[in-house]
Amino acid sequence: MLWVKRLSGFVSAAMVLIVLSPSLQSFPPAEAIRSSHHDSHLLRLRPDDSLNPFSFRKAPTFRNADKCSSSDPSIHSPISVCDPNLVHVAITLDVEYLRGSIAAVHSILQHSLCPESVFFHFLVSENNLEALVRSTFPQLNFKVYYFDPAIVRNLISTSVRQALEQPLNYARNYLADLLEACVRRVIYLDSDLVVVDDISKLWRTSLGSRTIGAPEYCHANFTKYFTASFWSNGQFSSAFSGRKPCYFNTGVMVMDLVKWRRAGYTKRIERWMEIQKSDRIYELGSLPPFLLVFAGHVAPIEHRWNQHGLGGDYVKGSCRDLHPGPVSLLHWSGSGKPWLRLDSKRPCPLDALWAPYDLYGHSQ
Repeated sequence: MLWVKRLSGFVSAAMVLIVLSPSLQSFPPAEAIRSSHHDSHLLRLRPDDSLNPFSFRKAPTFRNADKCSSSDPSIHSPISVCDPNLVHVAITLDVEYLRGSIAAVHSILQHSLCPESVFFHFLVSENNLEALVRSTFPQLNFKVYYFDPAIVRNLISTSVRQALEQPLNYARNYLADLLEACVRRVIYLDSDLVVVDDISKLWRTSLGSRTIGAPEYCHANFTKYFTASFWSNGQFSSAFSGRKPCYFNTGVMVMDLVKWRRAGYTKRIERWMEIQKSDRIYELGSLPPFLLVFAGHVAPIEHRWNQHGLGGDYVKGSCRDLHPGPVSLLHWSGSGKPWLRLDSKRPCPLDALWAPYDLYGHSQ
């Protein structure tokens, strides 16, 4: 029966590819994003760089479609981060997840109608990754922001998985402080996802009076994200009084940084992290503080923008299927990452949907 299950899984992946294909080619030929060249040249970190042996192929140059407002496409002039026409995307860069981040950027550029209008804000705790990004994406609009791990090191408590304890996971809490004041809105994305739709559609999401927007999952058992001692303590559990909290995944968020700065949400999140250190009110990394501050006050975004959980659960890392419905973003949240499973020759069926965006040098 095992072979039947595996065959069924691969058939499911093939069907997903068929379903996604209109999205992957959603613009008519005259409007399509064109690549100026396909260069298979490998780009490596310096031979003496002991941090990472990765090599990446240089990505094709994606150009704006005709309807985009831009100047001569043959001239790439620097864009100001304060340009009001930009779509701002923030992603972390670190050695362990670098391959995923590069694939995420590649997917966004490939499916954007106006890729030259996307500005990437890379959050790093290491200083040697900027040159690699520039070499892989020579015409990318981006800036690198150093996030000092010391800011959160004493606030982080142990989690169910060691990877969730890395300081850079908490950099999203400080975007309003790290990014320029002129950046009024940003899309935050995790490193283990690919976008298969035009990112500007997500950018245009209305947040109304809310500070953040994300797909919500109100059918999920919300109580499991906090310990019994949290729920038994009225002082803590009363944080949700007067609102109907729902689970949301912090790996895909649209954030109004003006409202965030005005309300001082970073300090509110830090306060819950301080309580966690002394009272152990949750078990799962950087997510619960966000739930405590925002759950029940989130602008709902279509579920198509976060088909999450494809990495499997945090214990076994088992394969998962897609949630029903259309797909604009595939997210390998969970313990299993597609690049590791592909390299081990033990991929899950849906990992085949991540592979086309992989620019790792050894990829086929």
